[in-house]
Formats: sequence, structure tokens, C-alpha cells
Amino acid sequence: MIIPGIHSSKFCGCILIFIIINLFSILSKGFVYARSIKQNESFKSIKLENGDVIDCVHIYEQPAFSHHLLKNHTIQIKPSSDPTSQLRENFEIKPLEDVFEACHCLEGTIPIIRNNKMNFSISTFQSVHLNYSNVTFKNPPGREYAQASILNGRYYGAQAALNVWHPVVLENEVSLAQFWVVGEQGNLRETVEAGWEVNPVHNDTKFFIYWTADNYVHTGCVNLLCPGFVQTNRKYPIGATIKPVSTFGGKQYDIFIKIYKDKKTGNWWLQLQDQVLGYWPKHLFKILSENANRVTWGGEILNHRRVGRQTGTHMGSGRFPSEGYGKAAYFSTLGYVDDLNVMRTPGNFLIPYASRPQCYDVHVVNKISPQFGKYFYYGGPGYSDRCTG
Repeated sequence: MIIPGIHSSKFCGCILIFIIINLFSILSKGFVYARSIKQNESFKSIKLENGDVIDCVHIYEQPAFSHHLLKNHTIQIKPSSDPTSQLRENFEIKPLEDVFEACHCLEGTIPIIRNNKMNFSISTFQSVHLNYSNVTFKNPPGREYAQASILNGRYYGAQAALNVWHPVVLENEVSLAQFWVVGEQGNLRETVEAGWEVNPVHNDTKFFIYWTADNYVHTGCVNLLCPGFVQTNRKYPIGATIKPVSTFGGKQYDIFIKIYKDKKTGNWWLQLQDQVLGYWPKHLFKILSENANRVTWGGEILNHRRVGRQTGTHMGSGRFPSEGYGKAAYFSTLGYVDDLNVMRTPGNFLIPYASRPQCYDVHVVNKISPQFGKYFYYGGPGYSDRCTG
């Protein structure tokens, strides 16, 4: 974009200095204020090696600002603080450039994947229904889960390292590994979510995010396909392909994800590897405007049962937890943020749940590893000699 020229004069020079000082003041506080921009203005397009086309769009032209609750929203460019960690594992967080191909959009713009091929709708995403009085789980129809949760607390964030695979997924189905930060009260459920997914539409392992403010009925969507999430990172697009992925009996690869509530603004920040990507504004939510009361980590598959039996779509690596490291998929470095803004281990408070353990199971390891912290294995092949129903 070309900036209009400024005529040389003492008066104009003073105005320019005044503008620069005020702009610096605004940016140093971590906020950028809205201005009128031509609709759908694109500053640059980039084609990645995997064929994805990235449009660099002005930061105030991203989909978030079509949301009626964000019409006058002021962008927070960076978090006011990061939770203090009391976790002791030696997990190494690698740079995001080792996982994603960087785009390097211009300052003041953010990358959005053009024609993002996602086999998702609001009905694709769900979380397990939980009865808090007797801690019983109930599945939404057409889904299977293998997961672990912490319940009945005041949570201000969570983190995990997700072992990354490329599972077998049948037509029109989806396999996910993610975690949910959940606010529940009566019949109202609100979530912010992040993880990786595979579906036959794109046939890659991709990073994704999701949110809902009404139990997946009307609000929310995947990535930036509807107004809500505010992206602030100009190098890495939401929904990008993750490479490399783990191989059976071979080298294992993880992605590190952290979601946490800003103590000053109340926004829910998203971090992937070493990069902060953006946030879900607190104004989208009622319960989560204060805190979450459940965190769930685990796998999910969409099961259409087209031939009258369990699907053959894999969860995780497609192997059962009993096979262990290098064969079964895992979540490690589990943590949650407490009301003192400290990241703590869930310890022995994890509650495992597998909707059909003969098809997809979960095993929480009852120890804290120096390398992996608190962790668990999960997954399975779906239809097999063990899973025939």
C-alpha cells in the first residue's frame, strides 16, 4: 500500500512527530485502534509449497470484525502477561517455523488461507456432555471419544504437547486430537478449542481452532471461517498443514499448544509452539468471560456408520494405548492455569473417558515424567476383531 506523500514544512514536520509519538504509545501498550478500510482489501498473496494460497489481509479486515459484538473492538496486539509455570518437565518447544511454512505478511496484515478446504460445520464439532453431580459422560450422536479431563475448578487456561499423526480417515469423516477449555452452566456450554485434524477433503494433517458460545447450536466455527477469533500474528496462518508427522516405530513429532486468559483484558490467548497467534475476545462469552470449569484433552472421531457398523476411521495413530511410545498417540506436558495465573500439573485429578474402549481407548499414566510431565496414551483403529459393533 502506498502512503500519501507529506510536504516538507515545519508545521507538517511537527504533525508527523506528533503522530509517530502517539502511534508508538498505542503500540507499546499492545493495542491497535480501528479505522475504515476498503472491504476485502488484500495487500499480498503467497503460494505455499503444499499448494495453499495465502492472502495477506489488513488486520482490521479479518472476519472477526463482522461479529456484532466486535464492531468497536480494539485489537490487543500482544498479551499483557504469560502464566508462570511450575511444571518441571524438560520438554523442548521448537520454533513454529519447524512445523509451519511461514508467510511473512506485511506489518499491519495477517495471513488467511484462501478457499480453506475444511470438511466442517458447527454440527461436526461437539464436546462430551457431562453430568457434574455424578461425573457421568454422555456422547453426542455419531462421535467417539478417548480423553481425559479435570473438572469442577476455576481454570484460566491449559496447555499440552500433542503427538502428531496422519490417521486413516474414511469418506466424510474426521479424526481430531485437541483440547477443550470449557465453561458450563446448566444447559449452556462455551468452549475455546485447538488441535490437529485430518479429513479426506484435504488429506493433510492440519492445525485448527474452534469456539462456541451456545453449545454448538448457532455460534462458532473452525479457524477464521466465521467472525470471532482475532488473529494478530502476521507470519503463520490458522489452518496450516503440519509437517512432519510421526511414523509407527519411528521418529515422533509433537506440537505444543497453550490457551490462557489475559489477566487484564480477559481475552483468551492462543499460543502454538513459540508463537502467539491471536485470541478469542472475552465479549464473545458469558461463562468464559470469567473462567472455565472444565479442561478436556483427547481424541475424537466422526462416525457415520454407513454400513451399519463401527467405522474404520483411526483415532490418533490408529493403535491402542497399550502399545506405548512410538506406536500409540499421546498427549504430554499437560497443565492448567489457576486463579494465581500459575500453570500447574493436573496430577492425579485426571478423569479418563472412552466412549467405546474396544474401538478407541485411553490410558492415563500415573506418574510425572521428567521429559513428558503428566501424560496419557489414547486412540485405536475403529472397526477390528476387537471392535465389531
